[in-house]
Amino acid sequence: MINLNDQKNNNNTSRPLDALGKSLNSQVLIKLKGGKEFRGALQSFDMHMNLVLNDAEELENGESTRRLGVVLVRGDNIVYISPG
Repeated sequence: MINLNDQKNNNNTSRPLDALGKSLNSQVLIKLKGGKEFRGALQSFDMHMNLVLNDAEELENGESTRRLGVVLVRGDNIVYISPG
């Protein structure tokens, strides 16, 4: 007999918040509604995908335009998060 729960646990898929957890303390690239982009070290996040970035900087055309330090990004403004 095959246990379906065992198959689910051996599956390589993960939930979105699990993927964010793997990115803790590493650089991420964030794009917001309106087109602004930020890069920084992901310090923490919550279930609403509110993010705290350390050493954050604002990007324009892929180039740093402004250093911001510690930033809180509200989750409902995020279009995507990418390893950066």
